Amino acid sequence: MASVLVLVTTSCFLIHCKQKKDIQVPRTVIEDNTTYLIQDSILIQTRDGVKIHAIVVRNSKITKPNPAILFHTIYSRKSDLQKAKMAADHGYVGVISYTRGKGLSPDSIVPFKKEATDTYDVIEWISRQEWSDQKVGMYGGSYVGFVQWASVKHGVHPALKTIVPSVSVAPGIAEPMENGVHQNFHFPWHHYVSNNKYLDTTLYSNGQRWQDLNMKWYGEGVAYNKMDSLDGLPNPQFNERLLHPTYDAYWQSMMPYKEEFSHIDIPVLSTTGYYDGGQTGTRYYLNEHTKYNKDAAHYLVIGPYTHFGAQGKPNTHILGYDIDPAAQIDITGLIFEWFDHILKGKKKPSLLKDKINYEVMGANKWGHAPSLEQMANDTLTYYLSSKRSGVAFKSTYDSGNNGENVHFSLEERPSDPKGYLEQTIDFLDRSNFTWNSSGWGSIIADNLTIGQGFSFVTEPFTSDFEINGSFGGEMSVSINKKDFDYSVALYEQTPDGKFFALTLPYVGRASYVLNREKRQLLRPNIKTKIPFGIVRMTSKKIGKGSRLVVVVNGIKDPFTEINYGSGKPVSEENMTDATPPLVITWYSDSHIDIPVKKNKIYLSMATLCK
Repeated sequence: MASVLVLVTTSCFLIHCKQKKDIQVPRTVIEDNTTYLIQDSILIQTRDGVKIHAIVVRNSKITKPNPAILFHTIYSRKSDLQKAKMAADHGYVGVISYTRGKGLSPDSIVPFKKEATDTYDVIEWISRQEWSDQKVGMYGGSYVGFVQWASVKHGVHPALKTIVPSVSVAPGIAEPMENGVHQNFHFPWHHYVSNNKYLDTTLYSNGQRWQDLNMKWYGEGVAYNKMDSLDGLPNPQFNERLLHPTYDAYWQSMMPYKEEFSHIDIPVLSTTGYYDGGQTGTRYYLNEHTKYNKDAAHYLVIGPYTHFGAQGKPNTHILGYDIDPAAQIDITGLIFEWFDHILKGKKKPSLLKDKINYEVMGANKWGHAPSLEQMANDTLTYYLSSKRSGVAFKSTYDSGNNGENVHFSLEERPSDPKGYLEQTIDFLDRSNFTWNSSGWGSIIADNLTIGQGFSFVTEPFTSDFEINGSFGGEMSVSINKKDFDYSVALYEQTPDGKFFALTLPYVGRASYVLNREKRQLLRPNIKTKIPFGIVRMTSKKIGKGSRLVVVVNGIKDPFTEINYGSGKPVSEENMTDATPPLVITWYSDSHIDIPVKKNKIYLSMATLCK
């Protein structure tokens, strides 16, 4: 005998059973001369008996089976009905579903860990409805971007025809840590999504509380895994994730891993921005998908967008920068153009002229390339010199260089391979920060923030060219401890002395760079080559007379986990591990590789730089 779940609400009557087709009686709502058929209290039962809350909206004028657009999210809001209506307005069935435990789901809230199977089961449910033509597309950003990748971990459901993940979270890779370094802003996030069935906006929006907590933790120097004790409110999910600092089975179970990317054979459209914290996740998925599936139909759209701008309609002014008119596109509109192309056979969006589509800042144009590597046609390689360049600059904070605000040189080849610069970071001294990605809030600035780090500058360029892609290279260092965290930032210094941040800084933990699945501690006082991990990409026209500036720094600030270098689990370290001070020796054979696109007439290095 089949088991039967009967749910009666004010807006929907649903019988869900294993053998019978679902019977649903939607309510009718008329808005702006459009009649919507709405079911906002559906509970979908998953394979393990958990109930997922879903909302379905249809346009009453569409009577034949139709494709569905699914938006599966942990951010349950009572305004989500509008997203489903938007899909219905575009001629689709709009479906919103929530992470288990959210909305009307009676079960416990479980972020991340069950999305792979739960989302697959929601797609299966959609495909069995009488209004479904067995075609489903998914879209959404951040956590919702991750969900789409999770949904194809164990295979692509036959009804799923495309995913459109924007600014995608990649748990264990880009969140809550980036290249191994935990970011504090994830601490309040767990309260935000888990304290109630919808969102705890009151607690999450209390910025002063979280700022005070960061400063208290930083000032007292207690272990990172004691942060919730300082706060006074337990945060078990935050602490659970600290138990998995490597990319282990805990994280691997949440989304496709290695060869699991090979079976993802549906078209993918990803969107992100040069100033998007989630670009690291987007890049990871793109890299792995194209690595394991050589025929992957994976398209990328990227421009001068922030985390939120890359999900909808970007602001024309971000972080002190007016984006080019060409970059001012409607990403939501682009997404539904894509759905029309894949699900209804209409033409492909005109912007997608190739797999990689990127806006060139300062040139007011879009570039197109078949792969990330083919965005550039040459590489500029620079070495970190220990010699002063003679180029002065305005500094927000004293760099620790005896008050001299003069860059060191970036050289095309190391003039002194044995040269070095030495940086000392006293973890006992909480009166200052070293400053990393949290140290700036403007793309264009008069001053350069380098904290206790070092800045390096090229000669001025004599011709225009484009930076296209992600910088890389390796740091050649030795430290007196077993581990350290560091940042590398890239700027254009324009002829008028202003600094243009080309993307968000790279942050990394030295012990995880070679293998994110196994920590490899450094040998104290032994010179070591440390390649970069995942670096955000960018594209910008670099003008004649401009220079490139690289800033390197160790990390000690109130906004990220502090790595004291003892070799113990970093989340367990505290002030007792602060001594001796960390001494970083940055050697002059450290190099930065910058992908560039030169003009059709070949420009040698000699013609690019004086």
